[in-house]
Amino acid sequence: MPRLVQAVLVTSGNALHGLPPSAVPLLAVGDATAERARAAEFASVHSAAGDGSALVALATRLLRPDAGPLLLACGRGQGQALATSLRAQAFTVIRRVTYAAAPVAAFPAAAADALRADAVHAALFLSAETAAAFVRLLPPALAVTLENVLALAIGKAAADALKPLLWRQIRLAHSPTLDDVLALL
Repeated sequence: MPRLVQAVLVTSGNALHGLPPSAVPLLAVGDATAERARAAEFASVHSAAGDGSALVALATRLLRPDAGPLLLACGRGQGQALATSLRAQAFTVIRRVTYAAAPVAAFPAAAADALRADAVHAALFLSAETAAAFVRLLPPALAVTLENVLALAIGKAAADALKPLLWRQIRLAHSPTLDDVLALL
């Protein structure tokens, strides 16, 4: 990748698939995404160890608005709020879609069977989109089974998306990392 941008920002490890390894600094939303970037041979990788707000904070700490544009690699329908926040800090942001997540059309049969069998102790929700899809696709007859299930949310948006259902409890991770979600168990 020629040095046309001062840095690349990625909100998901999935965004890396559309990018060639480069010496241009790469700022990743979290540690797992940063590890994937290092494994993909990006030379200079920094982790925000958090969410979109943490990524904006990292960018404003490490980068300068007058040093060139930022490339924001993200999924289809994602990244608008992040780009807006960076632009509010006077950065020029080039937002490019490098992947698309296809939503599932139906509630998975295996998940329905596990709920019916009372075999689910906890459900992990690593994005607001996943939580909203779960709420939308859950067969109404299975809603009652959630009263025995913990909902573990990676962030406030995911937790809020789960509120229409009656869970045993909705727990919110201390920080938006998989380790902190698993610590809720």
